[in-house]
Amino acid sequence: MEIYKDLTSPASQHFEKLLNSQLSKNKIEEGKIIEGKITKITSKYIFLFIPGLKSEPVIDVNEVKMMGIKEEVKEGSTISVLLEKIEDKNGDVVVSAQKAQKIKGWNQLVKCYENNELINGKIIQKTKGGVIVEHVETKSLMFCPGSQISDKPIKNIDHLIGVEQKFALIKIDMVRGNSVVSRRQVVSSSKKEDKVKIIEKFKIGEIIKDAVVKGYSSFGCFFEVTTPDGTIDTLCHLQEISYSRVNHPDEIFNIGEKHDLKIISIDMEKLQVGCSIKQLSPDPFEHISNYQIGNQYKVKVVKITDYGCFCELEPGLSTLLHSSEISWTKKNISPKKFFNVGDQIDCVITEIDKDKRRVAISHRLTQENPYSQLEKNYPVGSDIEGEISNFNEYAIYLKLANFDIDGFLHSNDLSFTGKPEDELKKYKKGDKLKVKVLEIKKADQKVRVGLKQLNKDPFDWFKDKKINDAITVKVISSDNKGLFVKPEGCDIEILIKKSQIAMSATDARPSRFVGGERIDAAIAELNFEKRKVALSIKLLEEIMNAKAIKEHSSPLSGKNLPFSSLSEQLDDKKNKKETE
Repeated sequence: MEIYKDLTSPASQHFEKLLNSQLSKNKIEEGKIIEGKITKITSKYIFLFIPGLKSEPVIDVNEVKMMGIKEEVKEGSTISVLLEKIEDKNGDVVVSAQKAQKIKGWNQLVKCYENNELINGKIIQKTKGGVIVEHVETKSLMFCPGSQISDKPIKNIDHLIGVEQKFALIKIDMVRGNSVVSRRQVVSSSKKEDKVKIIEKFKIGEIIKDAVVKGYSSFGCFFEVTTPDGTIDTLCHLQEISYSRVNHPDEIFNIGEKHDLKIISIDMEKLQVGCSIKQLSPDPFEHISNYQIGNQYKVKVVKITDYGCFCELEPGLSTLLHSSEISWTKKNISPKKFFNVGDQIDCVITEIDKDKRRVAISHRLTQENPYSQLEKNYPVGSDIEGEISNFNEYAIYLKLANFDIDGFLHSNDLSFTGKPEDELKKYKKGDKLKVKVLEIKKADQKVRVGLKQLNKDPFDWFKDKKINDAITVKVISSDNKGLFVKPEGCDIEILIKKSQIAMSATDARPSRFVGGERIDAAIAELNFEKRKVALSIKLLEEIMNAKAIKEHSSPLSGKNLPFSSLSEQLDDKKNKKETE
């Protein structure tokens, strides 16, 4: 102890110098990765020596087993560990080799990502949406989406599991510590150079012999083309397969078949080659001059859709028969109920558009327009019989005579006198009615008929009447609104409002009438266009009083009464004040 008592002695100064130099070499900080020398290995623990620490750190043997480096761990060798705590509550040093490996591996991945370098990896596990890839050097785990495994669909990837191969880092999440890799980029990049060499030798218009059908989709057929420099896939779009309409390539091709192709497009940026089969043969649309608008031809139904039928005038020369041109009378029809694929039907050409390469045809024009025939046999004003085929909330539809035409009968045309909604309830489907043709619109394919027009219009009873004329009516009923009456000799029911029953308010009571009374009333309103008439008993009384006064009173009557000139005097006094 005496040697340390005198700090100025040469021995003490030498010891201090050695201690400071040793500590300066090993900067011990929590959270850093440091190298430790393995001093002892037991069945459970691995003991390390790290200069600068006051005690030996210990690693669990299971930790190195999980890291897959147990065979590499030997006494005297070194291992990287993360110093988590210099001293815990028990006074022990806490280190982790596994965490050190993850940090070193992450740093290496980030460096490769920044330098755009490929990494070595092995697929170790399948997951939902992709696979887990292990970084060979650092054992770090990464995710590879299913779409990034290959440049073409692979049903089974078992042959790729456990195989060391190259991957490209496509995403690094610095916050969460996640990384995403792609095998597809590596595969595609190696193929890209080969593709460029092959495509550079192709020319537009060149004929490719014996291309093999590799697969197809709803938009076209894929062919495999073999060249001295390798193989390449090409696409023949659905529209380039045939001049005839093709629903799906599987109608024409089988996998493995060989066909000649004509190159029609080359895209060096996308490294795609577009081909055509139909351009190897003459265009049948060049024969369109053999056909004339308005002429009738036989066509073959090749496809049926919800909106019409695609037909052929000749092989490869397609036309469209729209559903509206199938029938004169049927609306919103389904073409499948009229035709089958392969049927030969008569049609008239209605349009030829050479620019758009479009031909429109009509089947109904091969038949006589039933609306023209109806107009010829039953012109407007004629009577015709019909059977009720359908209803709606405001009209009846009648199948007219022997025509496949529905006539429109509005509820307002059922009766002159009844309420439309009540009249509509009197009829049911299947009832036969005799109606009058009111209107025929051939262009719109509409026919309007009426039932009430078969009878004389009761409103004609008012043709020789005018406003203020007095008529005799019969009281039908009464309520709080007034009196319901019918003119004698007329079937129109008219309401005399309560305010129009009498001049005196006390007499204007509908309850005075019980029904059946005959009374006189004056016409207060008469409109033939609107078929509107209004009656008033009050108006009749006013007219009769005015007439009686005019015929029987004297101009001097009432002059001898003391107040006869009172109103005149009041008016003079009022006017005098206003002038002042």
